[in-house]
Amino acid sequence: MDLGLTGTTVLVTGGGQGLGRAIGLAFAAEGANVAFAHHSSGEGAEQAAAEAVAAGAEAIAVPLDLTDRASVEAAAQRVQAELGPIGVLVNNAAATQSKPFFETTEADWAPQVDVTVTGTLRICHVVAQQMAANGGGSIINLMGDSGRVGESRLLATATTRASTIGLTKSLAKELSRVGIRANAVSIALVRTDNLDAHTGDADAERMKRIMALYPLGRLGRPDDVTPMILLLASPRSSWTTGQVISVNGGYSMV
Repeated sequence: MDLGLTGTTVLVTGGGQGLGRAIGLAFAAEGANVAFAHHSSGEGAEQAAAEAVAAGAEAIAVPLDLTDRASVEAAAQRVQAELGPIGVLVNNAAATQSKPFFETTEADWAPQVDVTVTGTLRICHVVAQQMAANGGGSIINLMGDSGRVGESRLLATATTRASTIGLTKSLAKELSRVGIRANAVSIALVRTDNLDAHTGDADAERMKRIMALYPLGRLGRPDDVTPMILLLASPRSSWTTGQVISVNGGYSMV
C-alpha cells in the first residue's frame, strides 16, 4: 500500500537513537524528508541522516533542546528552510527514570516534567502554528503504557506519560479546524539501547517476571511500532484523530 508520504517533511524528536532513529529511517524508506532532532545523541542523528540520504531520501540532523523555546523555534525554522514545511511531527523524546518512589526526590521529577510535559507542549505550540499556516498536518505522540495503566518504579514517568493522553485529545479537538490531526501510540517495553532506563538493573529473574506479562511472549522491536506510526501519519488515516492506540504485545488490553 502506498501511504502517500513521499515528499512529506517529518520531524522526529529523540531521533538520534533507539526508537526515534528507527522511526525516522522508516519514514525515509517511504520517501519522506526527515529531520532527526537530537539533544544528547548528535552523532547518532548525523549517522541516521546520512543513512537516509544514502538510501535516496532528503534528511538532516537538527539540534533540539525541548526545554528552550529559542532552540525549538530555531529547529522548526531550519527544518522548514532545508526540507520544506513540517507535515508530520513525531514526539518521541522523553525523560524517564526507573526508581522506587520513596527514593525519588523533586530533583528527579523536574527533568521528566520539563521534557515530557512542558517540552512536548512547547514543540507542539511551535510546529502546529507552522502546520496551520501551511494547510495542516499530523502530530503523533509516543507514550509508554505506564501512563495508561500505572507502573511500579515509574511513578513520575507514568504521571508525565498520562499527560500525553490529555494533550493528544485536546490537540485533536482544537486544531482540527486548521487541518491538524493528533494521535498517540502507547507502547510497552521495546528492545532499544534505552531499555535499561525502563527496566532498571534487571537481573535474569526479574526479566523473566517482566516477560511473563506479555501474552505474545516477547518484548517489542522497533519494527513492531513503526508501521502504526507511519499509518497514522499517512493521508490513509485522514479520518482518524484523538486516538490512543496501543502497540504493546498484549501487555495491557484496556
